[in-house]
Amino acid sequence: MPELPEVETTRRGIAPELTGLAATGAIVRNGRLRLPIPTDLDALLAGQRLLAVERRAKYLLLRFPGGSLLVHLGMSGSLRIVPVASPPEKHDHLDIVFGPRALRLRDPRRFGLVLWQAGDAPHPQLAGLGIEPLDDGFDGAWLHKASRGRKTPVKLFIMDGSQVVGIGNIYASESLFRAGIDPSTPVGELGPRRCARLVACIRQTLQDALAAGGSTLRDFVGSNGSPGYFQQQYFAYGRDGEACRNCGTTIRKRIMGQRATFYCPRCQR
Repeated sequence: MPELPEVETTRRGIAPELTGLAATGAIVRNGRLRLPIPTDLDALLAGQRLLAVERRAKYLLLRFPGGSLLVHLGMSGSLRIVPVASPPEKHDHLDIVFGPRALRLRDPRRFGLVLWQAGDAPHPQLAGLGIEPLDDGFDGAWLHKASRGRKTPVKLFIMDGSQVVGIGNIYASESLFRAGIDPSTPVGELGPRRCARLVACIRQTLQDALAAGGSTLRDFVGSNGSPGYFQQQYFAYGRDGEACRNCGTTIRKRIMGQRATFYCPRCQR
């Protein structure tokens, strides 16, 4: 699933190309995503100028004068800017048209979302979301306070979107490796120093992933069709059975919260 770096990479690719342009409509080829695409989307968007492209957690928000289009890439979605005359492929379900160009949604598994929210009210899908990990307010003191009395494994805590948004399986595993923390450690047992170290590693891991254009996931590419390269820097994720890049110990895999977790038993305690 595209995580925060992949979604932010997409936002950074789209924003400078399309912000300020007037949408001329939308072409919905298959509206049956996780929730149906609004049937009147073409009429809603026609003539509206794109004011901004923002991100909240793993959601993209396309701001127009009349409201916001909320987009979630689901398990397999991607957005690309293409010539509007470019023939669509099998899983190209939606074009948001800006004159000769289109913002094209591809979603092979159709688990994404494209929803319209009129006016300035926040979309209900965004209710209950936690802190952004790249915001200034996300620091060691915040994590230490938020985790007191919690027995939840630290990996599951930082992946809980009601606590911290946008950190999925890849970047949770990589951040915990960098911080030297066993992913099964109860988050409430982390002291101030380890909380500060983990926050610093989360922020650095996300920044490094952004600099590399995200990770090349099975179905993800950036808005210009290019892949990300952060997977070349993985220390833990997907490396079970391989030697740890730091100490040579074999990377292990365990299942936590129905997700594969990768860690070094020597470097992470």
